[in-house]
Amino acid sequence: MSRLEVSDDTVLKVISRLNSKKLTIATAESCTGGWLAQVLTSVSGSSEWFRSGFVTYSNQSKQDLLNVPSKYFCCDGPGAVSEEVVGAMAEGTIAVCKTNLAVAISGIAGPEGGTPEKPVGTVWIAWRWEGRAQTKGFLFAGDRNQVRLAAVEAALLGILRFIP
Repeated sequence: MSRLEVSDDTVLKVISRLNSKKLTIATAESCTGGWLAQVLTSVSGSSEWFRSGFVTYSNQSKQDLLNVPSKYFCCDGPGAVSEEVVGAMAEGTIAVCKTNLAVAISGIAGPEGGTPEKPVGTVWIAWRWEGRAQTKGFLFAGDRNQVRLAAVEAALLGILRFIP
């Protein structure tokens, strides 16, 4: 395995799926810091189907770049690590990049930042394609890098499940 220890086979399957469907993709990442975009663009020819990658680490950048509603970050909102936020990140990515497919990731990689409600390892991922959206929450074990890598792998596997 190369590419940040993400399965080469998984990456190549995703690329094959994108190419066979003639799709373009863009990413919006928080806790993974652009690792999904790095994995996807590590393959020669990726400029044919990879549109853009956002690293929207702060709540303000999620709002400014992807139009995530500010109410999600207020006192009674769901917070940055939530189904609502990754859904809005994916929707904003589609709108801004004029792409077919968007994947958004937000989570708590640790070692700090966890709460009893959202412990370290909590990650939400959203996939959006042709007006359809899917979100999924995860609780990954391990240190910071293990959580981030698990999120990237889950995002890639989710593409394969989401796009037939």
